Amino acid sequence: MSGSLTAELTEVERDRILAKSVLFAPPPARLADGRRDLVGLSRAELAAELAEIGEKPFRAKQLWHWIYHQGVTDFSRMSSIARPLQEKLAERFVIGRPEAATVQTSEDATRKFLFRFRDGQEAETVYIPDREEDRGAVCISSQVGCTLSCRFCHTGTQALVRNLGAAEIVGQFMAARDAYGEWPSPKGETPRLLSTIVLMGMGEPLYNYENVAKAMTIVMDNEGIALSRRRITLSTSGVVPMVERCGSELGVNLAVSLHAVRDELRDELVPLNRKYPIAELIAACRRYPAASNARRITFEYIMLRGVNDTPADARELVRLIAGIPAKVNLIPFNPWPGSRFEVSTKAAIDRFAGIVMDAGFSSPVRSPRGQDILAACGQLRTASRRSRDEGESRRSRPAA
Repeated sequence: MSGSLTAELTEVERDRILAKSVLFAPPPARLADGRRDLVGLSRAELAAELAEIGEKPFRAKQLWHWIYHQGVTDFSRMSSIARPLQEKLAERFVIGRPEAATVQTSEDATRKFLFRFRDGQEAETVYIPDREEDRGAVCISSQVGCTLSCRFCHTGTQALVRNLGAAEIVGQFMAARDAYGEWPSPKGETPRLLSTIVLMGMGEPLYNYENVAKAMTIVMDNEGIALSRRRITLSTSGVVPMVERCGSELGVNLAVSLHAVRDELRDELVPLNRKYPIAELIAACRRYPAASNARRITFEYIMLRGVNDTPADARELVRLIAGIPAKVNLIPFNPWPGSRFEVSTKAAIDRFAGIVMDAGFSSPVRSPRGQDILAACGQLRTASRRSRDEGESRRSRPAA
């Protein structure tokens, strides 16, 4: 197949992915009373909204600072803005957050938020503190439910309800910051517990790329939240046509949910493999623009007893990723109600890790976190459902 034909097919497939994103689009950003939520708007969109009410471009910069650097949700607290304009803004706009319907804290200090959005749909977000350092990672969802149906994943048992909008994605991190008091204090003493974002929650981020990219661009903006791209990791099950675009446009760290080294097994565990088999996925990883020895691609590999945990599997994994700046995260399976898999034995995990490490790849075994509140990897799921009527209305409605 010629290179030009390959590029053409990739473009067609990308269009299909984006069409799917529109099909499951989030609801409009305007409230029932007509006010617009400013969270999730790009800088240009924010400036355009203010221009419509006769305000100059510098006002957008002011608001951006208050919203994303200071974390303010009340216009009356914006001291650099005169009261008449504060009132004018409050009449037309809101600075929103998802509602924390429930918050659970694990015995190991992992915290799980069930966030409810304006249409009543829900997604889960998890904060995982670092046991050795005064920081941690916020595991963010990109969709309500999931379309991939990975056999070992609890989220995969929940059908895709809809994509999350940029405001709902960045809003999860902002709401977590609210909960931990991580906005700048008057004395300038700001803790940095929430130091990392991992897009490893509910959903496949690359099937909602436009909203994810917009949200992460906001997060990385130097005049706002200002989180470095080196502190953001996007995890994908292997949406091959979008991998290179993600690397070139966002440049964030890439994690790949591999979980098997033979197509016949990965077809069963990760059904997306039937569309993008292992060879295509590994080739896309080799082309990932942001990969380097300093910023390695992470291959995530869940350890399932008697399924994918043999020495032969480990040796084939090493062969597949040879030459890629990479590390392998071995994830002991986290049980959930109704799951049919069992976690590999410690001996099998240690043997597997030893083979990978002997080949020159870092191979840490991830310690389960938040299992007692179903907050560990592969355990997230909500009660949100997509009704037939709601689905039909979304099919005919353009994305917000």
